[in-house]
Amino acid sequence: MRIDHIGIACHDLEEKIALFERTFELTVVAREVNEEQGVKEAMLHIADGEGGGSYIQLLEPLSADSPVGKFLARRGEGVHHVAFGVPDVAQAMERIGGKGVRLLDERPRHGSMGSSIAFLHPKDVGGMLTELVQAADTLRT
Repeated sequence: MRIDHIGIACHDLEEKIALFERTFELTVVAREVNEEQGVKEAMLHIADGEGGGSYIQLLEPLSADSPVGKFLARRGEGVHHVAFGVPDVAQAMERIGGKGVRLLDERPRHGSMGSSIAFLHPKDVGGMLTELVQAADTLRT
């Protein structure tokens, strides 16, 4: 496993993109609107390494009642989740679920940049919303 990305909740996606581009010289490699998750997002590339790239994912809610909208209302802007890259998200879900960690997803779902993802219950992993990510280039068709 590796850190695939850190998700950061924000009120203004364009403002935060400019901040990360200016401050850290990161480049936006993907933008998406994910209606299912209720967000507009941008993925900013940090580096490539063994197993894939690492990114900062900026998340702006589409509405106040979306998960990220509720997060912003409770906690304000900041780290929303940590995502671990895995070679097979379904196998990782089975392995981690078998250790007593509750899964927020019953099966993998569509994620950023064509990936397959699943979330773990924050209370079972130290209070941090945790995402498992299988990169699009490793998905079987």
